[in-house]
Amino acid sequence: MKLFLKHIWIFIAVCSVSNSLAQDINFDKQPSFTVRGSVVESDTNIPIPNVNIEVNGGAYTTTDTSGNFRIEVKKGDELTIKHKDFETVYYIIQSNERIKVEVQPNKEVAEYSKLKSFSRNNNELFKSLIDSADVYLKKDAKKSIQFIEKALGASNSSKENSEVYEVLGDVYLYWKQFDLAVSNYRISLQNAQTNVVTLKLAKAYKLNGNYQESLQIYNKINKSELTNWQLTELYEGLGDVYLLTKDYNRSVASYQAGLKVAKDHLITPKVTDLNSKIAESYAAKGDLKNAQGFFDKSLKLANSQNKKRAVEEKIKVADFQNNINDYSNEIQLRKEALNDIKTIENDSVIDNESPLTLQKQNYKIGNAYAQQKDYVNAIPYLEKSIAEADKKEDLIVQKDATRKLSDVYRDAGDYKKALSVYQEYVDLVDKVYIKKEQEISQAARFSKQLVAKQNRINSLESDRELSESKYQLTTEQTKRQQLIIYSLIGGVLLLLVAAFLMVKYIKQQRLANNLLALKSLRSQMNPHFIFNALNSVNSFIASNDERAANKYLTDFSLLMRAVLENSEEDFIPLEKEIELLKLYTKLEHFRFQDKFDYDIHIDEHISKSDFVIPPMLLQPYIENAVWHGLRYKKTKGRLDIDITQTSPDEIQITISDNGIGREKSKALKTQNQQKQRSKGMGNIKKRVSILNDMYKDKVDVFIDDFQDEEDTGTKVVVTLKKD
Repeated sequence: MKLFLKHIWIFIAVCSVSNSLAQDINFDKQPSFTVRGSVVESDTNIPIPNVNIEVNGGAYTTTDTSGNFRIEVKKGDELTIKHKDFETVYYIIQSNERIKVEVQPNKEVAEYSKLKSFSRNNNELFKSLIDSADVYLKKDAKKSIQFIEKALGASNSSKENSEVYEVLGDVYLYWKQFDLAVSNYRISLQNAQTNVVTLKLAKAYKLNGNYQESLQIYNKINKSELTNWQLTELYEGLGDVYLLTKDYNRSVASYQAGLKVAKDHLITPKVTDLNSKIAESYAAKGDLKNAQGFFDKSLKLANSQNKKRAVEEKIKVADFQNNINDYSNEIQLRKEALNDIKTIENDSVIDNESPLTLQKQNYKIGNAYAQQKDYVNAIPYLEKSIAEADKKEDLIVQKDATRKLSDVYRDAGDYKKALSVYQEYVDLVDKVYIKKEQEISQAARFSKQLVAKQNRINSLESDRELSESKYQLTTEQTKRQQLIIYSLIGGVLLLLVAAFLMVKYIKQQRLANNLLALKSLRSQMNPHFIFNALNSVNSFIASNDERAANKYLTDFSLLMRAVLENSEEDFIPLEKEIELLKLYTKLEHFRFQDKFDYDIHIDEHISKSDFVIPPMLLQPYIENAVWHGLRYKKTKGRLDIDITQTSPDEIQITISDNGIGREKSKALKTQNQQKQRSKGMGNIKKRVSILNDMYKDKVDVFIDDFQDEEDTGTKVVVTLKKD
């Protein structure tokens, strides 16, 4: 048994060291290689010289007279290919294969000038451009907007202007730029009032989080002017907003009204959708009986429609069964859905973002079996999920399924496999962070490009209005000043809108950078904490204290489970952090019972539910107190943790020890140790700094000596403010 524990310790230590060095191995030591490429025009294949080629890591070169280039890169690097005659191209390096970049020279100005030469009454040209914009709406946002720019130039009436901005709003709505969709739908309505665009505006407000504005639009619409389909959409939209604002009674009433219209006029797809949404409202309200009844109806109706709609409803009902812990029915529905999804995949491609993927359903079946403690059936489905996710490059599901598989092996008592699978999970977490960082960068760039396109359209609209005003000057001298004034006012408003969008973009970019930094710091915190904590297990194993080692590992596994559950959050309830604090201090005292006693005092008047705190904020300070202060004290020391409320909106957490103090602890360190900085403390400082920047000085930390005696000890005061 002792030999087994020794082998387990060696395995855990290797995993922990591998985890803490994962980023260095994956990123800093990846082999570099030279990639060759060329840049040519897509139509003529003519090479383009003097093109700027830059790697995100810093390398830079240009194409020669033959359009060729060479540059040193690593796998995963992003090439930025810039030139004044074409739009910037971005390319992710996958291998050392030769790259051929085909570009289309930027001829927007020439095309627009050519367009202006057409007759302004050329209605066929306008329709053709709008149709082209619709074709590319879901395929290529930038190309769709380019056709919209041209259509705006060919527009000859307010009605056509309204149609242009409606299509532009549709583009932004599909690509989830909801604020821009709102702006363009409003401009469309200013040119011509239509119920179709009004409904779209209400929907865009809802998706953008402007719930009151959405309700105002829906309630102002004259229902007698709507078609039956539009009336159903109106009630459905109202129900959606009420559901989002947790007004469940009104949500159900709105959906019921829409369902009546759909039934009366045989609008079958909406009958299914509304039954399903009524069930969701009842489920959110806690009325499970009614929810089950309407889900049964929606499932039956969906089965009479096309297979994809039937699968969607099965999955939705399965999710409901999971929420009410009816795992047997959930598993049955998901198994039926698996067979249907395989049939659907033969006819179409299912995106990883869709819930209709084999990997997601296998994962949820495995999870349901695990909830029933049926580990024998859970393991194969989780392994299928991991294999399918790996095949389809779905890192998120692969990560979640791997984590769940590790938990299942652990709960089944197979700790060796649990540890092995958990290391795979840690490696996948690193890959997910890389992918998320690239997605954030790409999303920011995409958003910036769309804003630039919007500004271009605004500019074209201003130019068009100015051209019309100049044309009218020859016949109507009395209107000249009014047109100029209106144009200037419009230009100022457009500038203000552009400035607002730019400020909003900068704030979003800053928030994204902060969130990414916090994720990176949290990913460093967990391996650091695990590695330090496992040193305690080593001492018990080394001293052949098997019982103590087992007890310590049991408590340690509880602590690790709680830590990992909170690792994705910026803040957690104070009550949870106190539980982690008590468990961690208990573990340290278990190891060093002869070195210190401790006491945790919590003011009974503190409302723990009113305060939140960054996870793992206090643990490094307790760790420092024990390992660098109390452990070296000649006599038995003391650790005190006091949590008091200093004001209605503020509490203080004081961690004090009468150990040897910071100066003596520093003197005891070896020369090698003095060169190393504390990862835990440095990590905490960075996290506190970022969180205070995001949440306006929510956390304050003060560190000082505890007393004036020979052993000065250390006192840490953490001040926490309420939201």
